[in-house]
Amino acid sequence: MKTEEELYEFYQKELMGGLKALEAERRKLKGKLFILGVVIAIAAAVFLVPMAGRMHSPVFIFVPLIIGIVIFGIAAHFLSADYKFWFKSTILEKIIKFIGPDLSYNASGFIDKSTFMMSRIFTTTPNIYKGDDLVWGKVGATQIKFCELNAVHESGSGKDRQRVTIFKGLFFIADFNKHFTSRTIVLPDTAEKLFGWLGQKLQEMNIFRGDIVKLDDPDFENMFAVYSDDQIEARYILSPSLMQRISEFRKRTGRTVYMSFVGSNVYVAISFERDLFEPKIFSTILDFDVIREYYGDLALAAGIVEDLNLNTRIWSKE
Repeated sequence: MKTEEELYEFYQKELMGGLKALEAERRKLKGKLFILGVVIAIAAAVFLVPMAGRMHSPVFIFVPLIIGIVIFGIAAHFLSADYKFWFKSTILEKIIKFIGPDLSYNASGFIDKSTFMMSRIFTTTPNIYKGDDLVWGKVGATQIKFCELNAVHESGSGKDRQRVTIFKGLFFIADFNKHFTSRTIVLPDTAEKLFGWLGQKLQEMNIFRGDIVKLDDPDFENMFAVYSDDQIEARYILSPSLMQRISEFRKRTGRTVYMSFVGSNVYVAISFERDLFEPKIFSTILDFDVIREYYGDLALAAGIVEDLNLNTRIWSKE
């Protein structure tokens, strides 16, 4: 990880020129969106005023408003496309190279759904699956790949329509340098926290993930529930030092963290509610705190290699 001083020097020397040019574009875009919003608001008002006296239900008032919001959203997406492209290709890519010179970036790329499901972290298959900001390459001796994902399952229609977010956030894959014959899944221990002894029994009944694994680390077990179809290999993988590192990572990030060990990879899913790596439109991008946030989100993913000590090759692949 770079120091605060190194990041600030990089921001001043390498990013400021591009940020100033993008800031000018951002202000133009903000002006266009403001005008668009005013035009849509006036059009909605012109439509609503003569209709107000004839409406038998106030519900119909919201129809033109909703249509206006949808039109604004679609227009804003197309108007901001070039600005977002230049931000990601001139600023975000430089930040990624600053974090790791052996990392590559594709703004529109993402990890495919079959790989997402291969992790076995989530058992529900999404039928709406989107992603972007794919980063891949080497950190030290370790091959990694990560991106932002939004996986959703939608069912029913009309009033019975249900939409469940399976996962939204950063999805990370790294070579663990060890081939696993089993599948070991590390999940947030929410059931036992909510339901105590009953929650523990519910965990034990989770037949789709294998048997629950009891480990000799109370701090780790207070945060996570571990499932595996091989108790011995699960304990072999989750050594005391690795459990401590995972616990420290969870505490430091303060986020919901999922993890699995499948094949020869470790998969890590870190939940975020906000969209990541998107440029600011309605506030300045010149502020150093803005760049620090982008850097922090990217370094969080790339730093998993160091957090889990993956570059220390304690095993060799069989």
